[in-house]
Amino acid sequence: MRIGFDAKRAYLNNTGLGNYSRDCIRILSERGADNKYHLFTTKHSDHPGLAFLRQRENTWTHLPSTVIGKLFKSYWRSSGITKELTNAVDLFHGLSNELPIGIEKTGVKSVVTIHDLIFIRYPEFYKPIDRWIYKRKFKRSCEVSDHIIAVSEQTKRDIIEFFAIPPDKITVVYQSCNPIFQTYHQQSTPKRDYLLYVGTIEKRKNLLTILKALALLPSKKLKVVGKGKEYLEECQSFISDHHLTDRVSFHQDVCTEELVSIYAGAEAFIYPSIIEGFGIPIIEALFTKTPVITTRGGCFSESGGPSSIYIDPQNHEELRDAILSLENADFVDQIISDGYKHAQNFTDEKFQINTLKIYNSLISRK
Repeated sequence: MRIGFDAKRAYLNNTGLGNYSRDCIRILSERGADNKYHLFTTKHSDHPGLAFLRQRENTWTHLPSTVIGKLFKSYWRSSGITKELTNAVDLFHGLSNELPIGIEKTGVKSVVTIHDLIFIRYPEFYKPIDRWIYKRKFKRSCEVSDHIIAVSEQTKRDIIEFFAIPPDKITVVYQSCNPIFQTYHQQSTPKRDYLLYVGTIEKRKNLLTILKALALLPSKKLKVVGKGKEYLEECQSFISDHHLTDRVSFHQDVCTEELVSIYAGAEAFIYPSIIEGFGIPIIEALFTKTPVITTRGGCFSESGGPSSIYIDPQNHEELRDAILSLENADFVDQIISDGYKHAQNFTDEKFQINTLKIYNSLISRK
């Protein structure tokens, strides 16, 4: 089977959509070695997360080859690529919510992964023009695709509700994470002397609730791994006003190997996001045997499992109480054990089996 991927974000994006794209390509090219994988990107890069490609003989990277494609890369990705797909692949997978215009007329089977429809459910977090563009692109891709992969049951429900897509056209395939988390083994008992937040520092992800809880816990420290802009400034003002400077540290451009150790040394990973499509940092924490405190409702129970601690993300006093509950050692041991067991639902093997099952089903209908 010849499989094409929209690989722009695999090469050029360092966060969520890029990580998903790289993991998908890595897992399938390694575990589905009999297939041929074609990566279509507007620009090449030496992203360290794609180093595995040097060891693969079943992957090829495609860049714009025409003058127009080279000059107008966005046009090539959204439309010009369509002609190239006809003779190059049997199936094309849009890894980040989009499919090329006209793919439904080529005879090439298509799959699109929809990560979330947050821009519809929580429009206040997005500019009007961005909401209009996203809705137009995502809805069209859902309608013309042969099948849709949703990263969570929450996302599947939203696709059905907002785009009126038949449920049987959508399959939930839980994503995996970098294998360094999945294979992590503690060499010694971690010190666990800080709380941890990992993620973009933006209003939706709600770091301020953690800071408000921290102000009520004078013995606790917090590590924040991520970047931000306007909302970061708001958080830093709170830190300054409440004399938390010595207890909050910010870390950027952390390599994956270092991030694993940061997770493993945390007393708890706290993720009070208002809404997510899935929440990969949650399973990274579970694989590294770190207790998770996250948001009640939405997709969070899917990624966090039955034994993570769930709170109202706007209630910093409830978060404080959740943090204090971790002083019970037996309770902590139990949620770590249960969390690690739940993390086994998100392995490379399960992602590969469930994704290739969709591909094979579509190709068999040709």
